[in-house]
Amino acid sequence: MITENQHLEALQDIKKIMERSSRFLSLSGLSGIAAGILALAGAFAAKKILAAYYANYSITGQFSDAAFHQLKVRLLLVAAVVLGAALVAAFYFTRRRAKKNNLPVWDSSSRKLVAALLIPLIAGGIFILSMLQYSEWRFVAPGCLIFYGLALVNASKYTLTDVKYLGLLEIVLGLVNTQFTTYGLYFWAVGFGILHITYGIIMWMKYERNEPLREK
Repeated sequence: MITENQHLEALQDIKKIMERSSRFLSLSGLSGIAAGILALAGAFAAKKILAAYYANYSITGQFSDAAFHQLKVRLLLVAAVVLGAALVAAFYFTRRRAKKNNLPVWDSSSRKLVAALLIPLIAGGIFILSMLQYSEWRFVAPGCLIFYGLALVNASKYTLTDVKYLGLLEIVLGLVNTQFTTYGLYFWAVGFGILHITYGIIMWMKYERNEPLREK
């Protein structure tokens, strides 16, 4: 006869199958840690660029349009390098985990995840570039955090629920940053650096540390 425990195990197996068909579960905590380290490195580089910009002002006593344009280009270049490197790291660790568990990297759930993530990110990116176009810097860091948080909350419907909590923290941090705009770089470093590293460690310990190696 089928015991009650066997019924529960069967239900759990069905639940896992349904989750895998509707959610992308191969996100790796290591990608979060890598993204956080890259973000802190980017924040350090941006701080040095800003320090050089203001040091030049202390010498000349004025900000030139050419120097300001160069500052924007350098900061955008740092942001682009950090974003590109973080995406490469995310793809590498996610692919490695999916391969380890014999799961596909690109399927209907991952496509839905990417679409849900990109809509707020693209909208936020265009909005932030528009602010930079008019030399409005005060809300760039808060905008990055808020739109990124919204993207994570939106995408959490198609992946691990824990992503939602990271998104909410990013949103709250961005909103607080709107009241302390002169510390935007520090808020940016906390949001994209420290929160990512903390999230990555928690996710790795929760889902990956004791994850069994499945045969191919």
